[in-house]
Amino acid sequence: MKRAILMTSSRDLEDTVVGGGWRRDVEWIRRMREGMVAPVDTMGCHKLADPLAEPKVHRFQVLVALMLSSQTRDEVNAAAMKRLKDHGLSIEKILEFKVTDLEQVLCPVGFYKRKANYLQQAAQILKNQYSGDIPDTLDGLCSLPGVGPKMANLVMQIAWDKCEGIAVDTHVHRISNRLGWIKTNTPEKTQKALEILLPKEEWQPINHLLVGFGQMLCQPVRPKCSTCLCRFTCPSSTAKKEEEAGSSEMKKEVKEEVEETNETMEVKIRSKKTKKEVKTMSEAAEAGPSEIKKRSRKRWKR
Repeated sequence: MKRAILMTSSRDLEDTVVGGGWRRDVEWIRRMREGMVAPVDTMGCHKLADPLAEPKVHRFQVLVALMLSSQTRDEVNAAAMKRLKDHGLSIEKILEFKVTDLEQVLCPVGFYKRKANYLQQAAQILKNQYSGDIPDTLDGLCSLPGVGPKMANLVMQIAWDKCEGIAVDTHVHRISNRLGWIKTNTPEKTQKALEILLPKEEWQPINHLLVGFGQMLCQPVRPKCSTCLCRFTCPSSTAKKEEEAGSSEMKKEVKEEVEETNETMEVKIRSKKTKKEVKTMSEAAEAGPSEIKKRSRKRWKR
């Protein structure tokens, strides 16, 4: 049994839930997603199975697409699925492959050699134990080689139209923590925390929403905070920090300008005094030596 079991109390899980303005953030993200087409929208696993295939085959293709998707970009996964479908993607066809030939079809999918073995092992289990279909429970799916909780939840949602949990991948984990909804350090804890925070009607759409948002805007490195609607409320926003830094820099520049102006004014005042003193001494010279001595004494007294 590979389904993740968290040895934590409900109190511990509640402590990971910060909450905040998740409803506001979701609404803003939905607005942003309306105007963008992310790779997941056109090449996500829900798009890769043949819609005209018979139900059992279609469900198996959904499972295969998700098994290949881990550590693999959508573009690479979509290309591999096309090559498999060109060979006829079914349980029987997977079992007919020599493992080395299957590896060549899957390459360059991430960990393609390991996944080739997983596919053949899973296909054999499905043939022997599930009458050529896929399990319709999370536990059954997680018992298959190469299938974890995230994949199992997505298979349930896409293949069986059942939502029993939130599918948490790297995008969902990263973004929900960045936005301050939760404070967790593993996808498994993120799943449990989000299932406490979000109402059940949000469980299924949240994965697709955040994955596309993560691919296009809230990326792992150099997120595009300056164009994000959440930039002023997100605690991780670089746009907010840049604005604060810019404000501090502006104050510093104003202070320097004032100081420079003050120094210029002081120089001018000193210059005027010096000119006045020179003029006074010149007038005294014309009056004679006694007048120079007299005015010099006055100057030193000052």
